[in-house]
Amino acid sequence: MSVVDVLTPEQRKFNMRRIKGQDTRLELMVRRELHARGFRFRLHRKDLPGSPDLVFPKYRVCLFVNGCFWHGHDCNKFKLPTTRREFWENKITGNRERDRRVIALLNEENWRVLTVWECAIRGAERLPMEDVIHNCITFMQFETSRLASEIRSNPQAQ
Repeated sequence: MSVVDVLTPEQRKFNMRRIKGQDTRLELMVRRELHARGFRFRLHRKDLPGSPDLVFPKYRVCLFVNGCFWHGHDCNKFKLPTTRREFWENKITGNRERDRRVIALLNEENWRVLTVWECAIRGAERLPMEDVIHNCITFMQFETSRLASEIRSNPQAQ
C-alpha cells in the first residue's frame, strides 16, 4: 500500500532543502557537552576526507554525528521510504559507501574515527547523554589502538 504525499512537490522540495548537513541540533549537543568538559576541537575541516563534524587534533580523532535516516543506520530510526524507493535505495547506499570510504581514507592518514549515531541521543532507546559523552572521551583518551568505533542506541531499552 502506498501512502500519498500530503505536500505538493514544491512544498516537499522546500522542506528537503531546509535539512542541514552541519551544525545540526544533535551535533550542537555533543559539541556543547565536550567543550564544557574542556575538550577543544575544530569544526568541519575541509582539508580532511568527509569534512568531519568535530576534529580533535591532540588525539588524532575525527568525530561524526550521523543521522540514522540519511546514513542508513541499522536501527529503529531508519525506515526506507515507500515512495520513490529506487531513488532512496541508491541515495542511502551511496551515503553508506561514502562513509566507509571516508573512514578508510582517514585511517590511512592516521586519524581515528568515532561515529555518534542519532539513535544514541534521541528516541526511546537513547543512551543518557552522560554515557554518550563518556564513551566519546574514553575513545579519544584510552582506546588509542582502535581505528574506528561507533556509539549507538541501547538495544536493551524498551
